[in-house]
Amino acid sequence: MYRQQVSPEAIRQERLTLEGPEAHHLLHVLRAVPGTEVGAFDGEGHTRLYHVAEALPGALVLEAKQPLFSAKDPPVRTVLFACIPKGERMDWMLEKATELGVSEIVPVMSARTVVRLEGKQAAAKQARWQRIVESAARQCGAAFVPTVLPPVPFKETVARMRACTTLIVAALIPQAGPLDPVLQGLDPDRPGQVWGWWCGPEGDFTAEEMRTILGCGAVPVTLGPLILRVETAAVYGLAAMGCRRHAHHVPAGH
Repeated sequence: MYRQQVSPEAIRQERLTLEGPEAHHLLHVLRAVPGTEVGAFDGEGHTRLYHVAEALPGALVLEAKQPLFSAKDPPVRTVLFACIPKGERMDWMLEKATELGVSEIVPVMSARTVVRLEGKQAAAKQARWQRIVESAARQCGAAFVPTVLPPVPFKETVARMRACTTLIVAALIPQAGPLDPVLQGLDPDRPGQVWGWWCGPEGDFTAEEMRTILGCGAVPVTLGPLILRVETAAVYGLAAMGCRRHAHHVPAGH
């Protein structure tokens, strides 16, 4: 079944009309006809099953088949702080982070980050990145779509770091310990938590940047004997956090 993101206002309507690229994809790529089921979601936790009521030139009219369903807000929000990798690796990281249930992505330009974005170029990149996570959420069945913030210099991340109830950084410093004991010390059922995961650039953080991160309460952890790329480290940490978030919610029989 195809899933389509719509606005929070539209998903509350019994009948809604899709136009533009969304309608074109359904009509001419997926060959939707009257009766075809379409799952709608607004990215804010609301989903609803529709079917195609009318196929018009360049538009589709959808009619609700089920009542609006509202997913509960997760007790834990995860924030990925990641120094921007080059080329398509950023796109890949955004897609996988969405599949792993990240809530917010903060693209960072640290001292050793090669990618530099400002002004209109930064705004265009952010809009493109948001489209990538929306597409990934549609494909993986997510009810919530993560927010991709504008790319920011490292110094502008301090307030967001301090807003995390738990902050963990993948680090190459001697005092970095294993990740598992840190996660085991967290209670995923306590509401209102924000878990932050930090991944540095090629060449790692500067000593000053690491002092700033640790000064914000971050726990440094090692990811093993090998040096991972930023996108690999991002998936590593988010997957481990996901396992901990869902540790108490395994379905019966699994």
